Amino acid sequence: MKTVSRSITIALGLASFVACSAPGSKTSFAKETPAPASQEKSMSLEISSKAFAPNGDIPSSHTCQGKDVSPALTWTGAPSGTKSWALIVDDPDAPDPAAPKMTWVHWVLYDLPSEAHSLPEGASAKTLPKGSLEGLNDWKQPGWRGPCPPVGKHRYFFKLYALDTVLPDLKKPTKAALEEAMKGHVLAHAELVGRYQKH
Repeated sequence: MKTVSRSITIALGLASFVACSAPGSKTSFAKETPAPASQEKSMSLEISSKAFAPNGDIPSSHTCQGKDVSPALTWTGAPSGTKSWALIVDDPDAPDPAAPKMTWVHWVLYDLPSEAHSLPEGASAKTLPKGSLEGLNDWKQPGWRGPCPPVGKHRYFFKLYALDTVLPDLKKPTKAALEEAMKGHVLAHAELVGRYQKH
């Protein structure tokens, strides 16, 4: 009698399990699959200027036909681990966009502090963020020298680099020397292109 009773109990238990596991039942013994963790969006590095739109015309005040002062620049999206910034401005269309022969360098900056996110119009050695160092442009001078194309409309690339280190004093490096020193230290890179033609 005990054996029959036990068999009935097991049968009832199995029936209950099947009923609870059936589609539409409120209770299920199936293991729930956890929802995938939401992935945090990482900001990409971007550089801009209030003086001109991307691929837009650079105002003459920033060129040899005007006051020849550097345009104001702003950047966002610093990657994690950024210790300093470097900036190179050059023109790959020299001397003639129809037959370019060289890339002419207009500005070389490095060791801009990681907390810096902008440069004012007319930035100079006196107004650069503390700790910033200057390199030489292709006039063999430190500081900004603006567009002065001999012929045609040229492109001017404002190249910003986020570095994972603060570089040593390179003693007014050329663009090539700075690029060599930056090797293996670039976390992110952004570009802003402006255009200019003499009038």
